[in-house]
Amino acid sequence: MTVITENSIAKPTAVALGIFDGVHDGHKLIISKTVRCCENGLVPAVFTFNVESIAQKHGKEYEYIFSESYKRKILENMGVKYTYSPAMNEICQMHGEEFAYRILRRKMYAKKVVCGENFRFGKNAAWGVKELLKFGEEYGFEVISESLSGENGTAYSSEYFRRMLKEGKVDKLYTLGMGKYAVCSEVVNGNRIGRTLDFPTINQPFGEKQLVPKRGVYSTVTLIGNKTYDSVTNIGVKPTVEKDIKPLAETHILDFSGDLYGKEIEVRFNKYIRDEKKFSSLDELKIQIKKDIEYVRKQSETPELY
Repeated sequence: MTVITENSIAKPTAVALGIFDGVHDGHKLIISKTVRCCENGLVPAVFTFNVESIAQKHGKEYEYIFSESYKRKILENMGVKYTYSPAMNEICQMHGEEFAYRILRRKMYAKKVVCGENFRFGKNAAWGVKELLKFGEEYGFEVISESLSGENGTAYSSEYFRRMLKEGKVDKLYTLGMGKYAVCSEVVNGNRIGRTLDFPTINQPFGEKQLVPKRGVYSTVTLIGNKTYDSVTNIGVKPTVEKDIKPLAETHILDFSGDLYGKEIEVRFNKYIRDEKKFSSLDELKIQIKKDIEYVRKQSETPELY
């Protein structure tokens, strides 16, 4: 996948519009429809924003769900060939027509544009699909707006996605057809306490403005190469063995041995198990980890969520 910066796209495209933070199933509906336009000779592309550049949304401090690199990975796996993801402040002051002409027509060579029915754009989000249709007629692109109603009548919503994560309800996201949650980032060095407990772990930090799910222990699966391993992940600050650290994802991967430092690893979340807790001793912590692993092994005997 090509990330557009200074240059423009030379081939006619179908462009999906949206922040696509979390890339939930509503987002995937829009992106999939865009990718299918390749059947008409159009190259699938995405206009989005670099999530790490967004300070506020709807008047509230913005917490992004997936990192920019993980979002791009998902888009590429879905068949997107080009993405343009400028910083929010580079675009947010544009008049709606300027966005349609400079970005969609000139920079992205759009012939079809796909978005959600509630898509807003331009300064103060003053323009919507109705205006985009008008601009499309003037600048030569067709606009396709999609309803964002999910399974069981649930409306796809990034805000709902965030609320479920803050409540630890990662399994509910899946069962309602909203999608899945995962942490995908570079493995960093930790204090290696896990090795002394016979439970080595990988540590993955969250970004400065990234949403941190409810603290606690989760049943997860970890992708390494072409294999998937059951795993146990703690979201939090490791209160038994650390002081004054920022929340991170610490994962013990079952039946795996190897060095993953410096590698980008994807950990998918299945279910919340228990709250994070400060134990009175390392022995007590070790006993609880064994219980968590036993729970995950029993869960793996039933079909996985992902």
